[in-house]
Amino acid sequence: MRRLSSIAMAAMATMAIAALTAGCTMAPNYERPAAPVPANFPAGGVYATQPDASRAGARSANGVAAADIGWRDFFVDARLQRLIDIALKNNRDLRVAMLNVQAAQAQYRITRSALFPALAAQGSQSKSRTPSNLSLFDQTISNTYSVGLNASWEIDLFGRVQSLKDQALAKYFATAYARKAVEISLVSQVAAQYLQVLQADDLLAVTHQTLQSASDSFGIVKLQFDNGVASELDLAQARTVMESAAANLQAQERARAQAVNALVLLLGEPMPGDLPGGMPLDGQNLLTDIPAGLPSDLLLRRPDIMEAEQNLLAANANIGAARAAFFPSISLTGSFGTLSPTLGGLFKAGSAAWSFAPAITLPIFEGGQNLANLDLANIGKKIEVAQYEKAIQSAFRDVADGLAARGTYDQQIAALERDTAAQQRRLDLSTLRYRQGVDSYLGVLTAQQDLYTAQQTLITARTQRLANLVSLYQALGGGWIERTGDVARAVDGA
Repeated sequence: MRRLSSIAMAAMATMAIAALTAGCTMAPNYERPAAPVPANFPAGGVYATQPDASRAGARSANGVAAADIGWRDFFVDARLQRLIDIALKNNRDLRVAMLNVQAAQAQYRITRSALFPALAAQGSQSKSRTPSNLSLFDQTISNTYSVGLNASWEIDLFGRVQSLKDQALAKYFATAYARKAVEISLVSQVAAQYLQVLQADDLLAVTHQTLQSASDSFGIVKLQFDNGVASELDLAQARTVMESAAANLQAQERARAQAVNALVLLLGEPMPGDLPGGMPLDGQNLLTDIPAGLPSDLLLRRPDIMEAEQNLLAANANIGAARAAFFPSISLTGSFGTLSPTLGGLFKAGSAAWSFAPAITLPIFEGGQNLANLDLANIGKKIEVAQYEKAIQSAFRDVADGLAARGTYDQQIAALERDTAAQQRRLDLSTLRYRQGVDSYLGVLTAQQDLYTAQQTLITARTQRLANLVSLYQALGGGWIERTGDVARAVDGA
């Protein structure tokens, strides 16, 4: 009993030491790298151009940061809101990202379990035969029955397991932030693709209008040619415009179908037939004056930057594990139970059996493996530092590009609207002069083509303006909450 008591006291002392040293690691003290971007976003020039607040129905963010604006408040088109809601429930990329978070969480639990003792129940029976000339009392067959508990535990005095646990936790958070980035990106992608469908609708409408106008003109020229008033050259030119418009119509039909297919892929299910009515391209009313804040705000708003920092923290913790590998590894194993030569005697008095086997392993020579692992861990951290800095630089560029385009698009579209109106007037005058015999049909042909090009350019610019606002909203961390004023969900989606 005294021997058993002394062993128990030694085990308790070892556990106390382990408890006191729990949480201690040999990982370097973490310091967040300085942001490799200017303290402020660019100003002056195109950046000083403010969005046109006088546009009909223009809405203001009222100083609310993009990350705090719910996507239902940023996108007011009821049809688009329904599509985003469907995509958030069914998109396969988002589903994979969520499963990756669950897998990373499970891996963290696996790694963390090494901090605790492992306990297992065991029952066994062994039977052996000894030759009669070697056995005592002619007992050639022997049986051994045992029932008991086995325990094992690595005493993490140098923080190896703790460092691995910290690494797994950082990887878990990095995966959760990656999932957040996927969700924000999905909201932006659905909105951008929806704008592509609306653009295709407007281009189809313009192409239909151009084809109708060209067909009417061809009919008039054909009648004049039949009556000997128009030349065959005029007839050929009129047919050229009509056939070109007919070919463009097929191309636009194809482009619209493909745009819808891309949208369906983002939704993760076929396009529902009960969607609410939507707004036309020129009626999309997005927020235009979202405050950009400072580049340092991106560190707390952009999930891709936070993901990169968590990967950096994981690499930092991995250095601690690599350092701890140079020091002794201490483990405790023990068992307690009953032992008997017969099954019926397992639980009789005097059948108790136990063992306690502490062990220490000290690395002496491993061919440079531990040193190489430490070098690899240090190099891995340098890589993650570079990745973190690149994420900040990319985020800065995304916001700067959005700010440069936000105001200039308003002036560009205003100029294109004036150009389109002038091209329409030019076509009207060219048609009038042709019918009066003043000019040839070439003037009408050129005016029709230039008007069609101007209308397409205007539609494309309107789409680009809206797509830029969507990209700026995403670049500033918007799209994570559903409605302005909602409490942001935890990073793991709980």
